Amino acid sequence: MILKERFRLTIEYFRKTMPEPETELEFRDPFELLVAVILSAQCTDKRVNMITPVLLAKYPDAYSLSKATPSEVFEYIKSCSYPNNKSKHLVGMAKMVVERFNGTIPEEPEVLQQLPGVGRKTANVVASIVYRKPLMAVDTHVFRVAKRIGLTEKAKTPLETELILTRNIPEELVRHAHHWLILHGRYICRARKPLCDNCGISAFCKYFEKEKRKIRNSPIN
Repeated sequence: MILKERFRLTIEYFRKTMPEPETELEFRDPFELLVAVILSAQCTDKRVNMITPVLLAKYPDAYSLSKATPSEVFEYIKSCSYPNNKSKHLVGMAKMVVERFNGTIPEEPEVLQQLPGVGRKTANVVASIVYRKPLMAVDTHVFRVAKRIGLTEKAKTPLETELILTRNIPEELVRHAHHWLILHGRYICRARKPLCDNCGISAFCKYFEKEKRKIRNSPIN
């Protein structure tokens, strides 16, 4: 199967099963989403959603968070991964948002990446969800799932994965595709035990093809 066909079938499947996918991070405005995405690095959305209500009740906007100290923020986020670094990033982000952007979260990913704790993935997540930019954020789920399906077999880095996906997915669907791959990786194409028997794309998945080949070539068979 050629790559173009594999992309076509994958997109058709997800458009039918998840026509309007959404992030599982809970937020009410761009500031809250940015805080949640910074916290989500190497941490589950479930854990982040447990942390943010209390944190954001104390610091509801960039102005209030900019006046906090990292040690104060640490007490609210210590149950997530890397709380020391994240508390510094959150305060630094808030200060820059206040000082350079009048308390408003920037729209452009290149500008977002100037903020402490905001890399390419985080910037793309915020810009695509809040500002509906056609951007592909590549996290561990997206990287793994896209490669397994066979969409990005040759990609060795998140950036290579991002470029291949955006080149082959219609622009108006790119921001949806980010969630398609994340949610598929979270609930079906899991890292250790993918649920291939319950997967709707196994018929054109490279990983499933290889697993079937292993079974056919097994001495037991």
